[in-house]
Amino acid sequence: MALQISATNPEHPALLLELPWQLPLEEWPEEVLVPLPRGISRHVVRYARAGDEVIAVKELAERPALREYELLRDLDRLGIPAVDPLAVVTGRTDTAGGPLESVLVTRHLGGSQPYRSMFETTMRPATMHRLMDALAVLLVRLHLAGFAWGDCSLSNTLFRRDAGAYAAYLVDAETGDLHPRLSEGQRDYDLDLARVNISGELLDLEASGALHPSVDPIEFGMEICARYRSLWQELTRTSVYPAGKYHYIERRIRRLNDLGFDVAEMQIEHAANGDTVTFVPKVVDAGHHQRQLLRLTGLDTEENQARRLLNDLESWMATQDDYAPGDPLGARPEVLAHRWVRDVFRPTVRAVPLELRGSMDPAEIYHELLEHRWYLSERAQHDIGLDTVVEDYIENILPKARETLQPTTSD
Repeated sequence: MALQISATNPEHPALLLELPWQLPLEEWPEEVLVPLPRGISRHVVRYARAGDEVIAVKELAERPALREYELLRDLDRLGIPAVDPLAVVTGRTDTAGGPLESVLVTRHLGGSQPYRSMFETTMRPATMHRLMDALAVLLVRLHLAGFAWGDCSLSNTLFRRDAGAYAAYLVDAETGDLHPRLSEGQRDYDLDLARVNISGELLDLEASGALHPSVDPIEFGMEICARYRSLWQELTRTSVYPAGKYHYIERRIRRLNDLGFDVAEMQIEHAANGDTVTFVPKVVDAGHHQRQLLRLTGLDTEENQARRLLNDLESWMATQDDYAPGDPLGARPEVLAHRWVRDVFRPTVRAVPLELRGSMDPAEIYHELLEHRWYLSERAQHDIGLDTVVEDYIENILPKARETLQPTTSD
């Protein structure tokens, strides 16, 4: 059987052909590999460079490779945070003509880390809580989309910083199944697997001395269940309001938005006596602020970053002479947003030297600067301009950036 590359983009096969597919993944030479931290996997996984892209290559049998590739494409179409599938390579043979396992190729998620690399030094419990929040949100989003993970764990997840919190991404979908809708039993089974897996992984870390002594692995496994159920309840519960009190419904929608979710559909039903309204968020999706910022500015960021940048954008808009909400003669929000990107966001980010930013993207840099401006203004009891903030950030904060990005002290 000849080598075959099935890819999502016509450019990928040409780039991938340069890799040594005739060698088992464990024997790939150092010159094609990228030294990035890897999580625990039942398969051989390596990071490599293909053109300008860093890719993750996982060796597994042909049928599960093709199945996982299609599942990841489905999740991408549904807007679920997961690694991007690039290709499946089948028909591999070694130099003697012997068969080699197929490989699944995904795009490396920039700025992400497997959980074990985050525990190389003792992680603070507060940071662990943020990881659990991120994983609970990811599991809820998967279940709302009808995806039963089948093996939810820290090992199958990548974490990326998102404006002081963490965003979780699915990295392993081979045990998953996509359905039109999940039953309560399917969700409970997935959640129980998550509890067992997470407690087991934390017990393993405890045995190696990498877990904070105040953390109980069993309790943390149970906590992921509690966080999941709270979020699921908020997103799917039926609310009954007095007739005419439509601002209650708006308040509920705003509360969902504050959690980072949009309402895609709702049902408003008047009772027979006309005195109640029933509201059900039938379909919800994450990324409310993310999509709003993308629509206004073209900036594609994480959700918490988008929320913070939108607050800054709205504050800046209020200072502009042509800002007149509701006035047809005033500048449209899109015009003002474009001006903010051009005159505020980009110059501020560019003022931070590229070589000092590490793995932080422009949105994370700007968020950090806004945080630092708030701190300096609070200390000075008056507003501090961004130019002064950038100077102080470069001088006093960036030298400690590595320590800030990966906690090294315990509470």
